[in-house]
Amino acid sequence: MNRTLLIFRHEFLHTVRKVGFMIVTLALPVLALLGIGILHIASGVATPPAEVTRIGYVDELGGFDQFTTQGNVTFVRFDTREAATQALIDGDIEEYFTIPDDFVATGMIGRYTTQKELSAPPAIAAAIKDFLSSNLLAGEVPASTIARVEAPLALVTTTLTSAGAVAADQGGYGNFIIPAVFSVLLCLALVFTSNYVLQGLSEEKENRLMEILLSAVSTRQLLTGKILGRGVAGLAQVLVWVASIPLLLKLASSSIGGVASTIQLPPALLLIGVLYFILGYSLFAVLSLGVAAVSSSVREAQGLAPIFTMFAIAPFWFISLLMLFPRSPVWIVFSIVPFSAPVLVMLRLGLTSVPVWQLATSMAVLVVSTVGGLLLAARLLKIYLLMYGKRPRLREIVRRIASG
Repeated sequence: MNRTLLIFRHEFLHTVRKVGFMIVTLALPVLALLGIGILHIASGVATPPAEVTRIGYVDELGGFDQFTTQGNVTFVRFDTREAATQALIDGDIEEYFTIPDDFVATGMIGRYTTQKELSAPPAIAAAIKDFLSSNLLAGEVPASTIARVEAPLALVTTTLTSAGAVAADQGGYGNFIIPAVFSVLLCLALVFTSNYVLQGLSEEKENRLMEILLSAVSTRQLLTGKILGRGVAGLAQVLVWVASIPLLLKLASSSIGGVASTIQLPPALLLIGVLYFILGYSLFAVLSLGVAAVSSSVREAQGLAPIFTMFAIAPFWFISLLMLFPRSPVWIVFSIVPFSAPVLVMLRLGLTSVPVWQLATSMAVLVVSTVGGLLLAARLLKIYLLMYGKRPRLREIVRRIASG
């Protein structure tokens, strides 16, 4: 049997038999299933009728005596602030507000409550706004116009293709959830599997098992077998997660409904996700090999690993900006940068259309970076194989690589 295949088989079996690997593989689907079950149970419990909230108000301007019921909020009028304050202290009302005589000019409302808050609850603020708007417009415009002012917009967006037909992928939060979840899973898989490569090679080097292995196989055969073995194990992990998504979506849709019922699972997205996992893992694996090659111990290698693994997590640091400006040229650039590309592209696919040329360029850069990284890692391993107890400086590494 080919020596690379022997190393591949050993690395694959060694990885999948680890307890930690099995726990991580099964934990995410199980936790998601438990979460859906808890939400299903919670939604099945009868919800008690919403209590009516009594809010007082002092009308110093005059004319605010209609529309005193807004949903579950009832407005109670008081003649003076003192009377409203006393009712608040006695517990007859939850809070109160005053409408000053210059309200129309300033729009200022004084609100008084016994609870410390960052801001007024949205439901209370909306009820007060509707109460004020309805009374201001009463007698001036028809009731239907008042209703439209209080609920001015129900925006429905339809995405069309370049030919003018309705697009199959309509976007929205439902379509963003799957790419976002896939990005998280991809990020976890990249970090875990590359860490397995880093730890395995560092241990073999520290224990001097590497010297025995390299007496029977070439450096390139050894590194290729390790990358393929650990990579296929990581891919199997991702496939388990992906295979559980349709079942989890079906359960979530029937139990929770709402946005969960609008979630789609496009086959093209799964294919792109798997491709980016393979390419992203390959790149991070060869980076791990390079770090392990110049490290003198497992502890030192693990200390250096976060320097490049943080690039896989970096897109989540800017998720709010990405959601606001998904077509910004900044994201196009970082979609081509190999370190951030796998996770960032998946997030962008859930927010906007990514042109084919960007996907092709991103993948091509990943392939070139991985091949170059593998050659570099093999060279570093040859140079620093017998180095123990001391890590070389960056200047020395560059000098040795440049010297050929």
